[in-house]
Amino acid sequence: MKQRTKSNLKLRKVLAHNLRAYREREHLSQEKLAEMSDLHRTYIGSVERAERNVTLSTLSALAQALDISVPQLLTPGIFDDEA
Repeated sequence: MKQRTKSNLKLRKVLAHNLRAYREREHLSQEKLAEMSDLHRTYIGSVERAERNVTLSTLSALAQALDISVPQLLTPGIFDDEA
């Protein structure tokens, strides 16, 4: 696997983990987050499974809906200390 592909997958996994954690912290369903960010519920699910490369505008919409910054969605380890 190419290095670029590996780092892309790693970043998608960080986004997937953080998106789910922030969504659950706010007690939002995938459907509610989709509505708030003007995306489809199945799209949210595929992002949370690290199946999608998202655009900057999608990252921005998700962050805005969760009232966080884009870097917070992409920072590894934010939720590592929570059990």
